[in-house]
Amino acid sequence: MTSAAVLAGVGAWVPPKVVTNQELAARFGVTDEWIRRRTGIAQRHVASRGTATSDLAVEAGRRALESSGIGAVGCVVLATATPDHPVPATAPAVADRLGLPGVPAFDLHAVCTGFLYGMAVASSMIKGGAAESVLLIGADTFSTILDPADPSTFPLFGDGAGAVVLRAGNRSEDGAVGEFVLGSDGSGADLIMVPGGGARQRSEPDAPAWSAQHFTMHGKKVFTKAVTRMAEASAQVLRAAGIEPAQVDRIVGHQANIRILHTLASQLDVPAERLAVNIDRVGNTSAASIPLAMADAAADESLSSGDRVLVTAFGGGLTWGAGLLSWPKVSVLAPR
Repeated sequence: MTSAAVLAGVGAWVPPKVVTNQELAARFGVTDEWIRRRTGIAQRHVASRGTATSDLAVEAGRRALESSGIGAVGCVVLATATPDHPVPATAPAVADRLGLPGVPAFDLHAVCTGFLYGMAVASSMIKGGAAESVLLIGADTFSTILDPADPSTFPLFGDGAGAVVLRAGNRSEDGAVGEFVLGSDGSGADLIMVPGGGARQRSEPDAPAWSAQHFTMHGKKVFTKAVTRMAEASAQVLRAAGIEPAQVDRIVGHQANIRILHTLASQLDVPAERLAVNIDRVGNTSAASIPLAMADAAADESLSSGDRVLVTAFGGGLTWGAGLLSWPKVSVLAPR
């Protein structure tokens, strides 16, 4: 068995359409400054009609494969909460469009923690010998499940995709993926939810309201739990690795809210300058959030070869986690 999974390529993509705060301000009776102050978001990218999650995933996956120089991977994992269809999974179609016929491909659903869960799964597959390399993609088109009249959720999210290629290697290499800490709490499932569309709602005797198909979130409770769980998981994974917070070069956290990121850095006693931040440009892109932030940080050279990187996320389920990796020498195209 190999000693580690190694990050070998990174790619990302966001749809070209941009929706600014100014475009939303009149609709919701707020201002650009009001949205920025509460979220850190100035704009978000939104998929045009006819563009689905798989379209974004294919573009990000293609870029990650090009970045890695690996022509064909042994598995494709797609982290998403917005698959093209309830059935079948979207990953096999993505693999086919990328010219990877016959490889195992599956979806993983942990909402905003999906990419981090996927990294743990892909790393385990490689270390256990199930695959020599894995293309891991996080992609979501949350615009398809948001209520356009809901000021509490609609301004927060954007569409996008990010991807990495992981390959077999050893722990001494730049790019080596280390420890993970993952968790969940199903008692809080109603805090982040699309109530309708699944077996639970469809099994009820009464016809569902169309509004049940829209995303809902209890923002204040989610804020508190996100900070707590991300900080706890981050501290646990650092202890497991025998690393002090001061030894972390960059924190790539889920881009949900700038205040969550700053509070997380404060609780870990890490300077806010070490945070990778792109929420102002893309909003919350759910499973795409972490790889998009990685790609942006690498493209603007704020991530360097050998940097020790802490990744952490919180999402629906409830789910959360943290992981460690060292950054490789890798060529990354900006996602826009």
